[in-house]
Amino acid sequence: MDIALIQKQAGGAVYFDLALDGFDLAADGSLRTAVILSLLCDRRAEEDDEIPDGTTFRRGWWADAYSETEGDRWGSRLWLLRRSKQLPETLRKAREYAEEALAWLVEDGVATSVSVTAEVVRNGVLGLLVQIELPAGGRFEEVFNYSLEGV
Repeated sequence: MDIALIQKQAGGAVYFDLALDGFDLAADGSLRTAVILSLLCDRRAEEDDEIPDGTTFRRGWWADAYSETEGDRWGSRLWLLRRSKQLPETLRKAREYAEEALAWLVEDGVATSVSVTAEVVRNGVLGLLVQIELPAGGRFEEVFNYSLEGV
């Protein structure tokens, strides 16, 4: 059970916030919150990744350094696509980065398969269709929009 996140929109910007149930935090028993956090938290860039702002700051989660599993990392490299042109190569990388971020679901036995389809929703926004097959035969499917413009 996770704390539920909800998608909000203000002035054209889309963001996620904690969901409330009265005066309490709402709970989420689905994979939605886990998928949102996996996609939207910044995973550390690889040594050969080009950093969008031209610096050498590769971001990432500090606790990855203390992971019990070698190479186990949190988040996605979608942030590397900020300011990218909406080309087929960008869509390919978006799909690859999203599937990489969600691979832990299969590795940990939470899912039997994960697939992502990326498409251009509108100028500067990618749509990521996430499809997850569950071991008990169920399926999780949702579209998440991701901005290619700096936040």
